[in-house]
Amino acid sequence: MANENLGEFLAGDRIESSPYLLNMREQMYCEQVCITNLGRAEAQGVSPNKMVRAIRKNYHNNWIVDNLPAASKVEDDKTITTRYWQGFPIGYIDPSDKKAYVHNHVNIEIMYHPVGVTAVDKYRVVRFTVEPFSIDHKYEELDDDDDDEVTTDKAKITNPISSCGALKGTNHTSWNMLRNHKPALASGKTLFTYDVTWVQNDDLPWASRWDIYLSMDDAIPARVHWLSIANSLLIVFVLSAMIAAILIRNLKRDFKRYSRVSTDEEKAEELEEFGWKLVHADVFRPPLQYQMFFCVCCGTGAQLFCMVVLTILFSAIGFLSPSNRGSLIMAQLLTFVALGALNGYVTAVLYKTFKGKSWQNATTFTALFFPGIAFSIFFVLDLFAVHEHSSDAVPFTTIVILLVLWFGISTPLVYLGSYFGYKADVIEFPTNTSSIPRQIPDQPWYMSNLFTLAVGGILPFGACFVELFFILASVW
Repeated sequence: MANENLGEFLAGDRIESSPYLLNMREQMYCEQVCITNLGRAEAQGVSPNKMVRAIRKNYHNNWIVDNLPAASKVEDDKTITTRYWQGFPIGYIDPSDKKAYVHNHVNIEIMYHPVGVTAVDKYRVVRFTVEPFSIDHKYEELDDDDDDEVTTDKAKITNPISSCGALKGTNHTSWNMLRNHKPALASGKTLFTYDVTWVQNDDLPWASRWDIYLSMDDAIPARVHWLSIANSLLIVFVLSAMIAAILIRNLKRDFKRYSRVSTDEEKAEELEEFGWKLVHADVFRPPLQYQMFFCVCCGTGAQLFCMVVLTILFSAIGFLSPSNRGSLIMAQLLTFVALGALNGYVTAVLYKTFKGKSWQNATTFTALFFPGIAFSIFFVLDLFAVHEHSSDAVPFTTIVILLVLWFGISTPLVYLGSYFGYKADVIEFPTNTSSIPRQIPDQPWYMSNLFTLAVGGILPFGACFVELFFILASVW
């Protein structure tokens, strides 16, 4: 099994070999994996075991074969549903008795095709599907069976289903075989079994085996996405039209008044400016407070924006294939690090335009501000993961690599960009700024900071929340 890369470590993905054994093109029927004790039974007032808690929290198994993730097939009396994301559940909650049942049997179906005419006995896996079942296997106790350990010895099943008994070697486990068998509770000693079915599929090319995973087999119709895009465009168009209508009306009124020939009396009354001329000398005024913080935020924003654009561009071209696990996170991280020079340049030019004096402090703040916040949050969360012995915990060597990327590459690039930024000319504004700032009158309640922030956030969210839902649903 290949070692995880930096992106997989940061995403919390860990690949481990399973005890399920598969041989190429070898059909397998009711093979036994192990017997393990899942813990105490569910009872009122008793803390449930670890397996029951995992089932109630909707945990899933995520298996891969030949770097291809497992699709999940769920079957009942009426329908068969196949999902190509999020793996398959480790169990389920029965709606009648509200108890947790474990999926202790799986049907593994693998589609393949020959590599070519010249390549003999060489095949490629093009589809991987898992159908989980819950079967209450009864078996004879083993002589060395220990309640606290996992046993891999083969047991004799006393209540076998057809695929484990008389028909073993001829028929694979199916939904109809389980009609008269009880499911397995997620407690006590449980026998785990599996079937393996190999199906030759010459119509599915190797290059297209990931297509159905990317489209999720059209689980979300394209019509929903188009409606979401139309909704977003409509909101943006209406808001833009409203703002444009207000601005055009005010500008027309101001232009009409300024272009009109005034009498001497009107000139005396119109010494006071109005409209857009009231603020023309204050539009480009540097902030009186937090100049450095404003410049650092602008530089970091330019860095993040270019990182997103380049990542989307590389993904659209095809450089970031989903078969390369962790490649997306690695691309984002390395692109962000490489754009440190842009961050330093934008911050330096803007800070120089504002006539700031603490150039060294501004550059250092630029290199440490956003990466410091992100790394601090990441490190605290990693400490919690280490304390809970979670596989999501990032190894120490990976943290060292992140620090090297930060202080060894990103920080020097920020200083390099700042050097050229301070050498560049300042930004020339189209209007002069007055020496005395204009007094801002008291504003009504709907112009307060909290209200404007809420309205300014709700409208963009309304334009993208449907697509955001699909993105988050595909992540978890």
